[in-house]
Amino acid sequence: MLTMLAERCIALLDVSAAGIILVDGQGRLSVAAASSERSRLLEVFAVAIDGGPCVDCVRTGEQQLCDDLTAADAQHRWPRYARGAVEAGFRATHALPMRLRDDVIGVLTLLHTRPHALSDIDARLGQALADAATIGLIHERALRRAETVQEQLQGALNSRIVIEQAKGVLAAESHLRSRTAVDPEEAFALLRRHARSHGQRLTDLARSLVERTVDPSVVLEG
Repeated sequence: MLTMLAERCIALLDVSAAGIILVDGQGRLSVAAASSERSRLLEVFAVAIDGGPCVDCVRTGEQQLCDDLTAADAQHRWPRYARGAVEAGFRATHALPMRLRDDVIGVLTLLHTRPHALSDIDARLGQALADAATIGLIHERALRRAETVQEQLQGALNSRIVIEQAKGVLAAESHLRSRTAVDPEEAFALLRRHARSHGQRLTDLARSLVERTVDPSVVLEG
């Protein structure tokens, strides 16, 4: 989707190249897509030096428009980025935030090979494209988080089930040995003690008991 966004910017806007930088959950920046290898390398450079209009856009959540990277203001604000961009063949950089309310998840960078002022129409259309991508990404991330939570809950449930089954195995074995079955709390204590003393995960020990790869008497005898 992000590669398509970069390519659509070239087709729809008066720009030479485009790139997308995203922010992860720890605030780290990474290049997610670009319309060309030159634009990708420039975005990688901006992330590496932690500077440039695109980085400032992520930090502030505001558009950063630079019509000419050789101008004194641009050279003063982003000296390393401006030199790197010009060496890569770009003279203008316009950074549009990928933001939903206060949540800034990245930046859409529009590049031009000559000094270039982004028109109001192109600025609005570019921001609309960035906004649409932002909504899609946030929705995708929300779905991924929900799936992760569901998997964690299912894993916890599965662990609980196998532990309860193992407690039943110990109760049945103790009943066969002494005609008196250990109660659930005692069975759990035996499981936990054996797992700790042998450096095992409790769930792994329980599964081994249920699958009969560990003799229950070993656990009962400590």
